[in-house]
Amino acid sequence: MLQGAAALDATPLDQAKPYSEIPGPSRFNFIRSFLPGGRYINKPVHEMFLDMNKRFGDIFRMPGVAGRDIVVSMNPVDYETTFRHEGQFPYRRSFETMDYFKRVHRRDIFDGADGLTSGNGPAWGKLRTAVNPILLQPRNAKLYVNNILQVNDEFLERIRAIRDPKTQEMPADFVEEIRRLVLESICSVALNTRLGLLAENRESEEAKQMIKALANIVELSFQLDLMPPIWKYLPVPMFKTLMRSLDTIADFCYNHIQQALKRIEEDARDGRLSTEPGMETSILEKLARSNRQTAVIIALDLLFAGVDPTLVSLTGILLSLAKNPAQQARLLEEIRGVLPEKNSPLTIENMKHLPYLRACIKEGIRMYPIGPGTLRRLPVDVVLSGYRVIAGTDVAMGSNYQMSNMEQFVPRVRDFLPERWLRDESHAELVGDTATPFMYLPFGFGPRSCAGKRIVDLMLETAVARLVRNFDIGFDYPIENAFKQKFFVAPNIPFKFKFVERTM
Repeated sequence: MLQGAAALDATPLDQAKPYSEIPGPSRFNFIRSFLPGGRYINKPVHEMFLDMNKRFGDIFRMPGVAGRDIVVSMNPVDYETTFRHEGQFPYRRSFETMDYFKRVHRRDIFDGADGLTSGNGPAWGKLRTAVNPILLQPRNAKLYVNNILQVNDEFLERIRAIRDPKTQEMPADFVEEIRRLVLESICSVALNTRLGLLAENRESEEAKQMIKALANIVELSFQLDLMPPIWKYLPVPMFKTLMRSLDTIADFCYNHIQQALKRIEEDARDGRLSTEPGMETSILEKLARSNRQTAVIIALDLLFAGVDPTLVSLTGILLSLAKNPAQQARLLEEIRGVLPEKNSPLTIENMKHLPYLRACIKEGIRMYPIGPGTLRRLPVDVVLSGYRVIAGTDVAMGSNYQMSNMEQFVPRVRDFLPERWLRDESHAELVGDTATPFMYLPFGFGPRSCAGKRIVDLMLETAVARLVRNFDIGFDYPIENAFKQKFFVAPNIPFKFKFVERTM
């Protein structure tokens, strides 16, 4: 394996080995490997990447089953080259099923717009430019911090209501409570609406349909897009189920946004809200003043792309703290400095003084990434690992997997050591290649980085701070197979956390 701190590949384009010589399986053998008895049947994506890495080297080509080839690099030198040449509008391969849903099936809502997660090109760039000041400016966090705090208060009470009075453990399906926490938090921000998923409306039909639909979307989107697109030509039950699930979420968002916007208009008309720019009281109000359709699209993107990844990140962080009591104790000490009482209020201001909390979150995400890496489509020819990779090629990079599993990139790679992220020279030996800017990119890079990063950061910081301040968190079971890896990561075991009430 090559080391992440190496310089860029200086091979001139005209001296690079041709694209046709990039190693990899033939199309026939690659397809056969997914059939019964095949090499990769029922294997998670990262295991396939690792096997091909051993067989073909740090760069290899996966033949497209029904479309473009994908060049996969496990060479950190190539990551910087790829990102430095991604262009003004970085292109990310989208799901064909999602494209169909937005451009054909529900054109009534999207009217040709793709959104931030699946869009590309100048139209995507225009939308991103419009929403960046709203979603990414730190000062706008004040518009939704109270909503997130209220949701977390309900989550704490839910924990107290459902934990076993003898063992203090959560029920086996506790991950569904975490899912409701994340979904309720996102809706409180994107829709300016409280759904009551943790409290009064938890058994409502709407709540059940939402949760089921989101699970279907995550599962079926990948299955349908990794297989030949038979759904374009023949009736496919999975495709119909996916469209119905997407309809459920789209109608839900659209209806709640219309209701919220009606309330905003009524409040403004009655003098309860200012109509002056900069005086908005919610993210939704800011987005809607820009464009109503934009408000709907951003809400959908946050739900589609935000719920399951945030669930995995939060659960991984809690597992890490539960299994590392020394780090949890240090975090508690820091949190007590800003929250002297269990019910002391978190604010945007006092959260600035929690560097170890942010280090714990960063380390938890490193250890439990939501996927193996990042994908980009190159707009120009570049040299990767000595080969000329032609414009229009999709390049996948395996940095997330390397950061979470490979000792040559991260010293003590499977140890939870938040200290490695603190700005303290005494911990420099723990950093390794995490110090290079193109290895650790959980929220992406450049213009295509996650637009919801500020929201996710606040959700994670609030949840972890409130949980650690109120409870001693434990987990008395093995965690080696805590998550299963398909394309994205999903929970794989009962998350029976132990939440023991702190006395002070």
